[in-house]
Parts: sequence; C-alpha cells; structure tokens
Amino acid sequence: MSNATQFVGDIPGNYDRLLGPNIFEDYAADIARRAAGLKPQRVLELAAGTGIVSRKLRDALPPDSELVVTDLNGPMLEVAKAKFRAGEKVEFSTADAMKLGWAHVSFDAIVCQFGVMFFPDKIASFREALRVLRPGGTYLFSTWADIADNAATRIANDAVARFFPDNPPGFYRVPFSYPDPGKVTADLKTAGFQTVSHEVLPLEKQVADIAGFARGLVLGNPLGPEIVSRGTVSPEDVIRDIESRMRTAFGPEPASMPLKATVFSAGRPKTTDP
Repeated sequence: MSNATQFVGDIPGNYDRLLGPNIFEDYAADIARRAAGLKPQRVLELAAGTGIVSRKLRDALPPDSELVVTDLNGPMLEVAKAKFRAGEKVEFSTADAMKLGWAHVSFDAIVCQFGVMFFPDKIASFREALRVLRPGGTYLFSTWADIADNAATRIANDAVARFFPDNPPGFYRVPFSYPDPGKVTADLKTAGFQTVSHEVLPLEKQVADIAGFARGLVLGNPLGPEIVSRGTVSPEDVIRDIESRMRTAFGPEPASMPLKATVFSAGRPKTTDP
C-alpha cells in the first residue's frame, strides 16, 4: 500500500475522465452545496485531486470568497488548474494535510472529499485542520462507507484478488479503510473538535459507459502501476474481467449501481483555542 497516494503519470487524466462522472461528481455537488451554505469568506480544500469538488466549490461559494485548493500530488493539481479561467478567485498549492503551511485561524471552512482515508495519521490531520480553522469554523469532509456497500469497487477489488490470490495489490484497502462513523467521530473529538455530526448518503448511480468505468477503476488510481509491477498479469486482462463482472451485476447501459458515503461536519468552538 506504500504507493497508494502516488497519483502521477497518466493516472490524473484517467481519474478525472473515467472515475469522476461515475463516483465523485454527485458527492462533489453535495459537499459544495453544504460548504456554500456556511457563507465562508476563506475556504481551504484538502486532497482536491483533479478539482472535481474545486470547480463546484468555486461555482457555489459567494463571489467574493477566497478558495485555496491543495493536494499532495502536483500532477493532480495541474488537471484541476485547467478547469478554471484566468481571474477566478482560486489559489493552488501542494500541501501535506498533516503539516499545513498556513498560520493559525486562517480559514472559515475546510473541505475534503474522500481524502482523509489516505492520510497516514488521521488524528494529526484533524489537529492541523482545527489549528487553521477560525473560531466558529467548520471542517466538512466525506469518507466512503464499507466497500460492501459500493458495488463497483467491491467488484474491482474481488477481481484483482482472483488474479493475485496470494498477495493481491492493496490499493482498494485504503479508500475504504475508514468506514465507521463512530471511529471517525471519536478521532475528531480526540483531535479537539467538540461539535461533530454526520450523514450517511446512499446513492443509486447511473453508469453510461461500463467499459470506460472499468478502465478507470484500474488505470485511474495507483492500482494499475501495482499490477504492472507484478509482471505476471496485464492491466488489460484485469480491466476486461472487471467490465464483465459489472455488466453481470448492473445490466446494460445505462446501468444502475449503488454508492454509499458519509459526510461529516466538525466545528471549531467560537471561543476555545485548539
């Protein structure tokens, strides 16, 4: 799992084109709406990836608000930058969520979609978020529910395990490693957040291109390089197997598949320092 955060090479483009419309766009619209409802003046986005949430945030936020978009991977941010016009009020920066480079009380809101699971030290990342939030500020973030509740990625993970029964590539263990709202809430409170709420968001998603989606599930994240590094199976073989399994499970296009995620809202007290 050591390369689970390495979204480089062709991965950012495949992630954006093949995974974005199928598993990220709807949840991005939801979290952007929630953030805009806070009417924040200055917003920090963590683990922004290719800007799927960033674009929706900028469209939803008040025109005079400032948006700072960050990710650990510069190549992902390059894709994100292309979604914005010159003059839009958005700033891009590479950043480690566990060691943010901003001063205390710098932001009214922080947003992170499906990124927290990749942070090696969750509580340290929450403490950093709390540190840079202004009093009364809010941290909005989402996590995936259990992989059993997200059929496409479960199918992809099962297919990979069939090809590599003794030592399957471990990428999909990472994004689905933090599904328990009780554990997440406890970690937030350990980090110093006092007001924490969450909402489970099930979704029935229409898939217009199963073949493209199957390709994204392998080549739109570090799973593809993991498979190549083994040298025994072609990524194309795995893609074909995932596509076949998804067609059996979901039917012909437009196919319908279940997704499930949880969105959290953690507030910094108005008067208490972290």
